[in-house]
Amino acid sequence: MVTSASFWAFSFNYFILLSSATFSGLYLDNGHDQTVIHRSLSHREKQHFELELLDLLGLQERPRVSRATPVRSAAHKYLLDLYKSQLETPARSTRSQFDINEMDSSILEESDAILSLKNLYRSKPNESIAEDVQKLWFDVKTIPPSIDGIIRAELRVFQSSITSLPSDKPYSIAVQQIKKGENGDEILELVKIINTTVGFEGWHSFNMTGPLSDWLSSGNNFGLYLRAFESGMPDTLVNLSDLGVAGGTPHPRLDGEDEPFMVVFMHGEAKRAPRVRRQTRHRKKKTENSETPNMNPLTEPSAGHGWSQSPRSCQIQSLFVNFKDLEWQDWIIAPVGYSAYYCSGECNFPLNAHMNATNHAIVQTLVNLINPLKVPRPCCAPTKLTPISVLYFVDESNVILKKYKNMVVKSCGCH
Repeated sequence: MVTSASFWAFSFNYFILLSSATFSGLYLDNGHDQTVIHRSLSHREKQHFELELLDLLGLQERPRVSRATPVRSAAHKYLLDLYKSQLETPARSTRSQFDINEMDSSILEESDAILSLKNLYRSKPNESIAEDVQKLWFDVKTIPPSIDGIIRAELRVFQSSITSLPSDKPYSIAVQQIKKGENGDEILELVKIINTTVGFEGWHSFNMTGPLSDWLSSGNNFGLYLRAFESGMPDTLVNLSDLGVAGGTPHPRLDGEDEPFMVVFMHGEAKRAPRVRRQTRHRKKKTENSETPNMNPLTEPSAGHGWSQSPRSCQIQSLFVNFKDLEWQDWIIAPVGYSAYYCSGECNFPLNAHMNATNHAIVQTLVNLINPLKVPRPCCAPTKLTPISVLYFVDESNVILKKYKNMVVKSCGCH
């Protein structure tokens, strides 16, 4: 999460700097109430811009996804539903297969990042596991190191109404954490038991905050066991598939898209990696190799691109960042882009009410009238910024929904 106002100012200036050379990912206001694309960046400029934008997103490099992976697994669909729920109003909310509308809203509000983890366990040669037990393993190393704390972790398990068991008996589903003794023997620690019935269809949720904390602190993650039995008779195991539960392997009567997954709710800021040396090197090359001087169409409208020459008072302007034009659609699931907006215009005397001027800006304007060479006019800057959420692949298997503060300008004023 980016909270620094100074960094927003740097990012905005950098957007505008590149718009003078610009590229297909930025769409700016042309001064005629139109948002249009400007000219293309060179390869070096585009590479530099991508590095800066990745840095803003808290990423040192582009996630390694070999191709545009379709959102099919439950782990991916769950976060996509969460993302969509944030865009909907209560009156127009749609029903989610994951019962998102019934979730604790405080957890969603508190979370800066939500990570979904696919079950990556695959049976190994000579590994002996009981037929009625399913083993699960999740790669918790994909949790970002910048995360300050875990709010909650859950294991989600799907049960279908398709079953071959008698309906006159209650059943239970248990999750056990696998640990290792000094001699290497397995030690099973009960995590949670939930009761269910034949014919139920939906997702069961198991609190996994304790096991996840143990995995992260100890560095030892031996996975989980999932098992089902007749309620009150833990030694009387029943086959998970017979109960309609999609376990560690695809259910024979389901489409394989409903296997268990973990979801981790986290809070913490996305730390920016230092790039000072890299920035200097790229900017130097850019200066040395530029054939034509950069011209900012916002400040130099005579560049022949149809930009308005009439000065505007301080106000909000259109700026759209298109991830698809950046060719990032292979790892960013949503959104395809976002309206960042920016503030531009003059803060001239008198400052009207719509300029949202501070008292200090009003005084500074008056002093500027008296001594314009010594005291500059106030600057047009954002007065309100709001966050956006970005849903993207961490790797080929896991997906994260991350909230970034101060990404969208909502109002401008003179400061």
